[in-house]
Amino acid sequence: MKINCIGRKLAVWSKEEIIDYLKDNLKESRYIHTMGVVQCAIKLAELNNIDPKRAEIAALIHDAAKYMDIEKQKKIIKDHGYDIDEVMEESPQLLHGFTASILGKDMMGIEDEELLSSVRYHTTGKKIMTTLEKIIYIADYIEPNRNFPGVEDLRKITFDNLDEGVLQGLSNSIIYVVKNGDMIHPLSLDARNYLISQKNKSIL
Repeated sequence: MKINCIGRKLAVWSKEEIIDYLKDNLKESRYIHTMGVVQCAIKLAELNNIDPKRAEIAALIHDAAKYMDIEKQKKIIKDHGYDIDEVMEESPQLLHGFTASILGKDMMGIEDEELLSSVRYHTTGKKIMTTLEKIIYIADYIEPNRNFPGVEDLRKITFDNLDEGVLQGLSNSIIYVVKNGDMIHPLSLDARNYLISQKNKSIL
């Protein structure tokens, strides 16, 4: 249990408290999206032998900082020892995963580091992702309210094989970023390259 600056134990928020926070701090459309991610993450967790309660909490908080002021997010992130790289400076919409993981720990009392990491990297992915990290990354992408060409195929791929779904999601995201003329975050390239290398090794 985390101890705060005056020596009191920081109580872990209940699911209901987290939901109340989301209702107060997210637009309705983003709240609906979040609950879709929760639904998808729980199903994927059950399929992939991950505690669905951990997936549920990670999914609930993944966008908790989505509408926080960017400068405030930068301060929070820097105050917690993280560097804000060039790509995140250019694409500040990537920051909210880092901010949400900090809120999860410092405000909500969550100490599960893998859970927090899955929130931190849900926008970019990263090299050597854990199963929970993969679940939150792709659940954000394919939750039931998402509607874009190919999403049904991607859902089928993901529920058949999580790694294949994450790989396809990363590939799609990178193509989208390139077409928009934006910078690709190196973490996304690392994530995709690692999955491809692991896939190639399994074929040999």
